[in-house]
Amino acid sequence: MDAYGRDINLHDFGRIASLISPEATFWFTDGTHHGLHDIRAAFETTWRQLENEVYGLKDIAWVARGRFSACCTYRFFWTAEINGNGIAGGGLGTTVLRKEDDGLWRIIHEHLSKAP
Repeated sequence: MDAYGRDINLHDFGRIASLISPEATFWFTDGTHHGLHDIRAAFETTWRQLENEVYGLKDIAWVARGRFSACCTYRFFWTAEINGNGIAGGGLGTTVLRKEDDGLWRIIHEHLSKAP
């Protein structure tokens, strides 16, 4: 999660693709994205729309840890510009990681939503 939180701000999906399972499903406020192709498209659309976006995670809490899976919750935040105007947002996130056949941990599911 540290590498994901850091590398996502490079705005280069190639830098985070190895952290995401090819079978992953991401639930964002704009819809459901399944598989690396759809997830890549969602990230790249966001990066095109939000100039100078900076994304971060805080208050990561590991709610489950096992031999082959783990799950954490967190708060996420972001700042960006649209047409030169500053905007910001954030919400709540849940990420499930799975130890894959190659022995590496990858994100298999991410769910981001607005804070209540």
